[in-house]
Amino acid sequence: MKKFVSILLTLAMILSLTSCALADDMINIGIIQFAEHGSLDNCRQGFIEGLAEEGFVEGVNVTFDVQNAQTDMAIAAQIASVLVEKSDMICAIATPAAMAAFNYAQDEEIPVIYTAITDPVGASLANADGTNPGQITGTSDILAVEAQLKLIRATMPEAKKIGILHVTSETNNTMPLNMYKELAPTYGFEIVDKGISTGADIPLALDSLLPQVDCITNLTDNTVVSYLAVVLEMAGEAGKPVFGSEIEQVKLGCVASEGIEYLELGRQTGRMAARVLKGEAKAADIPFETITNSALYINKDAMAAFGLDLPAELADRAIDVNAQ
Repeated sequence: MKKFVSILLTLAMILSLTSCALADDMINIGIIQFAEHGSLDNCRQGFIEGLAEEGFVEGVNVTFDVQNAQTDMAIAAQIASVLVEKSDMICAIATPAAMAAFNYAQDEEIPVIYTAITDPVGASLANADGTNPGQITGTSDILAVEAQLKLIRATMPEAKKIGILHVTSETNNTMPLNMYKELAPTYGFEIVDKGISTGADIPLALDSLLPQVDCITNLTDNTVVSYLAVVLEMAGEAGKPVFGSEIEQVKLGCVASEGIEYLELGRQTGRMAARVLKGEAKAADIPFETITNSALYINKDAMAAFGLDLPAELADRAIDVNAQ
């Protein structure tokens, strides 16, 4: 009996030591997501999938601590300050989250891998020559602005003015807004933009903006996208269609979008993170990457509600989100 008890105690000790070893080998990745909406959710899911493709599987050799800042920059900073204390790597989703993460992680030499950053250079997350300012790299989601303008012109041949809502403090809005203003005259449009500070400003801003424009097109502004239901409701009541900046917005009621696939953007980011975790390269030595190819997503029901038709040259490659 004593021998049996001794064997049990030995086995228990072995299991305990094995468990501790596994815990020590576990990689802890903190994820800061700036807002909760479809495109950023897809980035997060894609990031986890991309890591799994490279052998870093949740619960096996990696754990994720997912935190959401709910479009609040102060909360993003608080989350970052906590995650640097317990993470081997931080994944930052959207520009404000990446800026907060890098601010706290750079002195600790914790690698930050970002995604859904429209302008890494403008946000000081990359240098003008494409190099990185520290242990940080990731992926950019530059909008297909010209393709979007072509889409709006093709579906609204008589339109003259396009409205754009944007949060003035979001760095990622500056570059695409300037691109819209620069390219719009080429397609016979004028951009009417309205800056806001918070989501609570959106109804009043729309009251002013909607009478001035023929339609609205979205940037990848996290606050505006988080309040998309409000934008769609008010624009619909005014008889003005809303063009999205990616597929999830089209699923929710935007008429169409020339946008990138955020799930794949996240996977690409996960594969970059895996290179760092495998020791193949340091984050500082991996240039940020950009997806430039766009896909045309349409919501036939929403288009029909506004009497919009898609020309044959676009219909051939259009993906109807209602048919998926």
